[in-house]
Amino acid sequence: MMEGPPQLPPELWVYVFSYLSTEEKHTVRTCCRHLKKLVDHPSLWRDDTVVLSELRRYTYGYWDTLSRRKLTRVAVRHLRRKEWRRLIKFLPSLTAIVFVDGGRQYKEKYLDNLSRFPELRDLGVRNATWDESMLGLTLIEYLRERLTHLSVCNVRLPSTLEFINTVSRLVNLRYLLFHQQGEGYGLDTVRPVPCNIFHNMLLNLKKLKHLSWGMKGEPPEPLPEDYLTPSDPDRPGASSYGGPSLMSLELVDYPETTLPENALRSLTTLRSLTVRYRYIREGIECRLRSWLNPLRQLESLTIIGGNSLATYTTTIPSSVTRLTLRVAITLKDMDSIAPKVPGLEHLDIEQNRSSGSLCRRIPMLFPQLKTLRIRFFRREPEKDLLSLHKLRHLVQLELLVERSFILRDYLNGHPWPSPCVQELINELRELSENRITVITTMRQRNPLRECDCMWEGD
Repeated sequence: MMEGPPQLPPELWVYVFSYLSTEEKHTVRTCCRHLKKLVDHPSLWRDDTVVLSELRRYTYGYWDTLSRRKLTRVAVRHLRRKEWRRLIKFLPSLTAIVFVDGGRQYKEKYLDNLSRFPELRDLGVRNATWDESMLGLTLIEYLRERLTHLSVCNVRLPSTLEFINTVSRLVNLRYLLFHQQGEGYGLDTVRPVPCNIFHNMLLNLKKLKHLSWGMKGEPPEPLPEDYLTPSDPDRPGASSYGGPSLMSLELVDYPETTLPENALRSLTTLRSLTVRYRYIREGIECRLRSWLNPLRQLESLTIIGGNSLATYTTTIPSSVTRLTLRVAITLKDMDSIAPKVPGLEHLDIEQNRSSGSLCRRIPMLFPQLKTLRIRFFRREPEKDLLSLHKLRHLVQLELLVERSFILRDYLNGHPWPSPCVQELINELRELSENRITVITTMRQRNPLRECDCMWEGD
């Protein structure tokens, strides 16, 4: 006869379940009714975003489960107009909705149903085309003081300028992601938002803290030096900054020639900067070196693509504690970076042919590391991986490989991690007395925050 689960207080069960992954929690639900009820406790699903598609196929039992978990965030694929009423009926307390892969053309009134969600604060739209204004006057008036987060990526709009003017009315916006697509139906050249329109938006969004701006497209001439830093209209003639006190800035698909050297001179409140280069032209001077100079409070720096590291390593602020580099990296580069960031706690890099024995050097160069993420290209970790146990503060290590590497080896009967790598991992754990948690799978995508432009999963 099978014994039931131990008789523990419900709150203790919930605490134990908080250490489980989503898949593991779903497995627990199949054990018995008692555990099923406990594992559906709202505190265990507070940060989850459920992905929905074809809402007609979901049963009343499924909607009841979502309701009991008090889920407030959803990503919806291919939502038909008639399916809105299901979302409104079963999840009326939604605070965040992102529409993904619409796959067809929409009209202004399609989003009017958003006014049926009184708690809505977070809206995202990805990969779609609008025939008319995406946010109509009635809807924008409803969302004007409610919306705090807005993300729009790869959406073809009838008029980008009209959209930006509409966004300028969302006075409580704290998070804005806009990665510009074209207008209408043609394959027209994408031009940056004109300076006066962009400035008007920044001057109105006083509470904005995070800006992710798609810089796709190349103007016939460089943008003005104050493009990202509008002057305070209340102080004419003075060189005072009048925009929001941004904490985080992302420049996406950025062509090196677009912004001038002093583009970030007034953004001294920045704590996080991400630059994702689209390409680099020969003979163009790296402007990142000048951008970093005034950012004395920067804590997180992410560079994806672009110039050689040697062109800007000397200007990385010493305040940086989190560094992500998606560039070709050498041991010489690492040697020059280390003295600039003595307090580095989080490092995310790629192991490539030119980077040599990174694992052997890292403990000497960055002794304060708490988390380390290494992505391997066309090769597996080698025995020098064991050197990482010398990092006395390291608690999490991510070892990832490119997708083609995994597929090739999987088809040959050698899944990732291979037995050889798994043996190294086990030995590393033993050397660190199980202090280091080793992760070998790509983390789950956050559909609310990570669009196709920024998601680096394969």
